[in-house]
Amino acid sequence: MTMIKVSAFRWVPPFAQGLVRDLRVRWALEEAGLPYEERLIGPADQKSDGYRALQPFGQVPSYEENGLELFESGAIVLHIAERAESLMPPDPVARARTKTWMFAALNTVEPPIVFLNAVSGTPDAEQSPLKQGVVGLVEQRLDSLCSQLSGRDYLEHRFTAADLLMTSVLRILRTTTMVTDRPVLEFYRLRCEDRPAFKKALDAQMSRFAENAPPG
Repeated sequence: MTMIKVSAFRWVPPFAQGLVRDLRVRWALEEAGLPYEERLIGPADQKSDGYRALQPFGQVPSYEENGLELFESGAIVLHIAERAESLMPPDPVARARTKTWMFAALNTVEPPIVFLNAVSGTPDAEQSPLKQGVVGLVEQRLDSLCSQLSGRDYLEHRFTAADLLMTSVLRILRTTTMVTDRPVLEFYRLRCEDRPAFKKALDAQMSRFAENAPPG
C-alpha cells in the first residue's frame, strides 16, 4: 500500500497552534482510517522550488499519494471523503448536500472570520468601523449556521466531511466569545471535537510543535 504523505510545519507560534490547516487533512485521514506520513517543513522549505512544485503558494498542507499531488486543504479533504463512507454518505442526494456544506464552510463562513482576525490586529481596531462591519457579517453567518443546526447534531443526518470543515472554521474564533455565546454552535463544535479521530489528529500536530519548539 502506498503511504500518503502530508506536509506540515515543524513549528508555528502558539497563537496558530491547533489551527494550521494540515489538521483538517490529518483529521480526515484519521476518520477514513488511512495511515499517512508527515513531510515537516520550515520557512526555507516553503520558498524552495521543490516544495513550490507541490504547493505553488508555499503553504501547508500538500498531499502526495502514488504520483497524485494535491494542495488546498478543502480539495484534499474532499478527495479523502469521496473514498470514505465515514466522511461522505453513499446516497447521491446526501453526498451533494454534504459537498454543498463543505463549500459553504470554506467559501461563506471562513473568509469573513479570517478577515476579522486580520483587522483585529490593526491599531485602534476596536473603534474601527471596518472591524465593526466585519463583526456584523461574521455574526450573520454564525446566526444562519445556528438556524441550520437547531435541533440537529450535524449538518447532515450524521457526521460528515462538512462537519469536519465547519468545525475547523469555527475553531478560528477560539479567542472570541462568538461561538461560545451561541450554545447551538458551541455544543456542535464540542461534539465534533470529541471524536477520537480529531483528538488523534490534534495530538499529532501539537506533538510536532512541542518537539520542534525553539529554545527559551
